Amino acid sequence: MRHILILAWLAVATQSAQAAGRLAEVLVIDRDSGTPLRTYYHRGEYWVAGNPGARYAIEIRNTLHQRLLAVTSVDGINVLTGDTARWDQSGYVLDGEQSYDITGWRKSQAEVAVFEFAAAPNSYAARTGRSANIGVIGVAVFRERLPGQIAPAAPGGAPAPPASRENADESRLRGGADLEERSADSSQRPGAAAQTAPLAKLGTGHGPREQSAVEFTDFVRASSRPNEIVRIRYDSRENLIALGIIPRGTMPRGAPDPFPGSSLAHFVPDPPTSNLEQP
Repeated sequence: MRHILILAWLAVATQSAQAAGRLAEVLVIDRDSGTPLRTYYHRGEYWVAGNPGARYAIEIRNTLHQRLLAVTSVDGINVLTGDTARWDQSGYVLDGEQSYDITGWRKSQAEVAVFEFAAAPNSYAARTGRSANIGVIGVAVFRERLPGQIAPAAPGGAPAPPASRENADESRLRGGADLEERSADSSQRPGAAAQTAPLAKLGTGHGPREQSAVEFTDFVRASSRPNEIVRIRYDSRENLIALGIIPRGTMPRGAPDPFPGSSLAHFVPDPPTSNLEQP
């Protein structure tokens, strides 16, 4: 099967501690600021909060020294073909230790329609009659079959069964999250009333087109089932607070300061006006 070969290396400085996945580290990037969206780990799931109208990208970094295939979906739809997503479809091929930002729905070898967070009814999935899986980003990762390597067969010659959630998702991804976000679980006290998210769910729209050049390449999978599945769910910040995923009162984290105890200028400040002595 032919897949998409990325033409350019992408040099980005991101914190791998926020990424989900091990063979391929996956982040959701705010394209306006160029920084990763904060990752929350809650009850075995990875979450990010999106802002309606904001453009985003899915950054995938190959941690291996060999090529891998990343079959990528948004809202249950393959980002390359627009088909309802399956593991055996086309994907992006990354060289060893290569990073790449998937910025939109692939329209041709030269263009994409940008990913932008949108109200669920305005999402591409809803507009094409496939709203059942709105709010999830998926990356199925495959190793490449090496020369002389024989693909493993399932017992009895039957097709390999789908990977179980425990094997493909939870155990492998657990070590890749921003672990400090586990404190979000503490907001769910035993006996507390269940919280329900508002009905206005967030999805991914079909934004304007922009240039994004790729070419086709061949890739033979070492196995018919993914070596890793990365799953990141998303919704609006308000919904994630309502669900208890983001603790109430938590403010968005800005860009980290490498020298937080240092000021750019250090001179004598003016006294507070309220404490001035009266003549």
